[in-house]
Amino acid sequence: MDEAKFLKRKVRSGNLDVHPTEKALVVNYDVEALILGELGDPMLGDRKECQKIIRLKSLNADTNVALLAKEVMEKCSLIHGSKLREVEQLIYYLQTRRTNDEVEDVGIQLSRPASSHATNAERNVDIERAIISNIDSYIELMYEEIPGKIRGSSLILQLARVPDNLLELTKNESLLSALARVLREDWRRSIELSTNIVYIFFCFSTYSQFHSIVLEYRIGSLCMDIIDFELGRYDQWKEDMEKRRRHFESTTGLSLFPTEIGNNLDKKAIVGDEIWNADGPLDFEVKRRSVELTSSATDVDVNKMKEDIEKSRKKFKSLTRKQEQLLRVAFYLLLNIAENTEVERKMRKKNVIGMLIKTLDRSNTDLLILVVTFLKKLSIFRENKDLMADLNVIEKLPRLLHNSNSDLIQSTLKLSFNLSFDTKLRSKMIRVGLLPKLVTLLIQSEIKNKTTILGLLYHLSMDDKVKSMFTYTDCIPMVTDMILVSNDNQIKPELTALCINLAANKRNAQLMVENNILQGLIRRAFRTQDPLVMKMIRNISQHDCTKESFIEFVGDFATALTQSESQDFVLEIVGVLGNLTLPDLDYSQILRRCNLIPWIRNNLVPGKAQDDLVLEVVIFLGTAAYDEMCARLLCKADILLSLVELLRAKQEDDEIVLQIIYVFYQIAKHDSTRDYLIRETGNEAPGYLIDLMHDKNPMIRKVCDACLDVIALCDEDWAARIKVEKFRSHNQQWLEMVESITLDPTNHLMPDEDDSLPPFASGDLLKHTMLFPTSNAALFNADDVDVVAKSLSEASENPSRPVSRYTRDLDEMGELTAARSRSRLSIGSGIEDLCVSKMKCNEFNASHVLI
Repeated sequence: MDEAKFLKRKVRSGNLDVHPTEKALVVNYDVEALILGELGDPMLGDRKECQKIIRLKSLNADTNVALLAKEVMEKCSLIHGSKLREVEQLIYYLQTRRTNDEVEDVGIQLSRPASSHATNAERNVDIERAIISNIDSYIELMYEEIPGKIRGSSLILQLARVPDNLLELTKNESLLSALARVLREDWRRSIELSTNIVYIFFCFSTYSQFHSIVLEYRIGSLCMDIIDFELGRYDQWKEDMEKRRRHFESTTGLSLFPTEIGNNLDKKAIVGDEIWNADGPLDFEVKRRSVELTSSATDVDVNKMKEDIEKSRKKFKSLTRKQEQLLRVAFYLLLNIAENTEVERKMRKKNVIGMLIKTLDRSNTDLLILVVTFLKKLSIFRENKDLMADLNVIEKLPRLLHNSNSDLIQSTLKLSFNLSFDTKLRSKMIRVGLLPKLVTLLIQSEIKNKTTILGLLYHLSMDDKVKSMFTYTDCIPMVTDMILVSNDNQIKPELTALCINLAANKRNAQLMVENNILQGLIRRAFRTQDPLVMKMIRNISQHDCTKESFIEFVGDFATALTQSESQDFVLEIVGVLGNLTLPDLDYSQILRRCNLIPWIRNNLVPGKAQDDLVLEVVIFLGTAAYDEMCARLLCKADILLSLVELLRAKQEDDEIVLQIIYVFYQIAKHDSTRDYLIRETGNEAPGYLIDLMHDKNPMIRKVCDACLDVIALCDEDWAARIKVEKFRSHNQQWLEMVESITLDPTNHLMPDEDDSLPPFASGDLLKHTMLFPTSNAALFNADDVDVVAKSLSEASENPSRPVSRYTRDLDEMGELTAARSRSRLSIGSGIEDLCVSKMKCNEFNASHVLI
């Protein structure tokens, strides 16, 4: 007989398939083994069918299917190279496959609650299968004792979990009446029975057409009562277990010091070498105190106490698990029927918000996801939001954000976003430390969470005090990098809005110009013509510490004014140029080389451009006129005449008026252009300035006063007129009293001579330059002035918008204070002489002259 000399093994690949439950590929192949003799002839052979499972742990919604398929082919030699296309199709199927128990609701996936028979199935207990034809026998079980009712409700629940049976079940009124009656009468007697019946009605509540059945039998009201009772009972359980723990420690002298406290904030109890809470044992280090047991506590007593506490712990854990199952299905039912606003209003009256917030202290992740989702739905109404604020919901959010479950984090972020529209709640979020956590989540979270986080950070950045806190986080470099790496036209508006707010802070803006970030932002803005990115750049340019960084880009900005087709983009560019108050910039060369004079004159024509653009152009002129050469160029191009026409047309727009007279102030400061302002404008500019001294806006009066002081120091003719008008402005009441006495024929205290009043009592001085005629005075009341003044004040104080130009030269105005004071003193002395010589009236007290 030949002896076996060789063993030959041959592998033949078979078909490919997907794993039924896991994200894995199943490779079928055959292994054929042959035993060969000395001459190579087969002596014995065998064949075996085998399978190899390739688990794709990295497969998710964002996985590149083609790359993953190539990787599988490279690592598995059992798959022939010709099957690459088939592997790609199977991986794509696994990527898009969803489990049957997933239920999508309000943006997140909420799994269906587990029922009692499902729990039994996990324990490998034989379950009786329900048959729809036996429904009458199941109804009869509802009239037996509690065990029979539990069995009957479990069988009916099996039928209700099949959507095709729901319509048939709704037609059986005896079934629905029996279920509602049992739930109403026996819900306190059995958690399992309550869970089964509530779950049956929950199956109906998943479809809007069956909501009327749930409402008809008042199941929602019963669920509210059940939840309230169970929450109270849970507190009682915790209190009892706490008493047992204290009694055990005081009797045995054993103490526990936790090495780490988990998410559950419930009080802990002790069993031997283990600390446990409502959700079971936790990992703790046990340290025993070296104390003697009391005389009443023997070793036998200690062992017995340990056994009792162990039993109580297991019972408490089991009851808590069942209770949370009941709470979850009850809250889910309420969430479904809350799509009716009237039903939701009734829930609010029965304190559903208080119950939900109290449930946030639990640690069951599925229950927390449902509760937070419910709170998010309720938070869109102001009344609900205010009630949540009163119940301190913000203090409970940080613990939820530290959870590792992504769905819970997403739901919590959406709830926080809804609440962040309230200013007080935003302040609370900062106090509880949400800002650093949100920035951390922005780095770690998945793509679907980033939009909500950015929106939440944007809301927080609306407060100026909070803007400075961003400096001490990694948020600034992170958000700027996100803008730079985003694809064109795909940048999130929440991201840009956040950056715009942050750029209004000085320190944040400094971080944004470091490491060539500013150059990247400007290149992106010009490439995409994005006005929001340019608005962010504009906010960066308003700080003195960052203006020097813009010098190299001034030419590009000026050229874009006449070449860009986007008006919004041009508006922001003009704003950037208006912010660059740098003495080293030669604006006259910029205006000449870029041929901006025609563009400026065209935009100053009243009614031709939008008011926002007109205002920014005037602000830019105020910045450019700081340069004397540029001021000459503006005068030579008759830009001042255009400003006078614009002033006449926009006299009711306080901000435009304020910026125009600031341009006049800059022109008046230069010796070479001051005469042009006074004489070449037909004396209209000084006349308007005198008239605006009486304006109701204090900021306009302040800039006019400074400008007129400059004119009065350099022109004697206008100095006399300005002196008289200032006297009239400061002593208006006194002059009215003098005029009334003069016109009264019965007054015998006045002298008989018929001399005319001095010029300051005449009413027709400079009437041709009145900006606000007497007939229009009734159009403005005190409230209007307050509103306009307040809006201007807020506009100048709000860092999100460039400050008005008049605030930039307060120091220069201060140089005129001494001359201005001397001018007023001379006015006072001159008027006093006139009063003595003309009036000769000793009855008037000097206090009436208000200078």
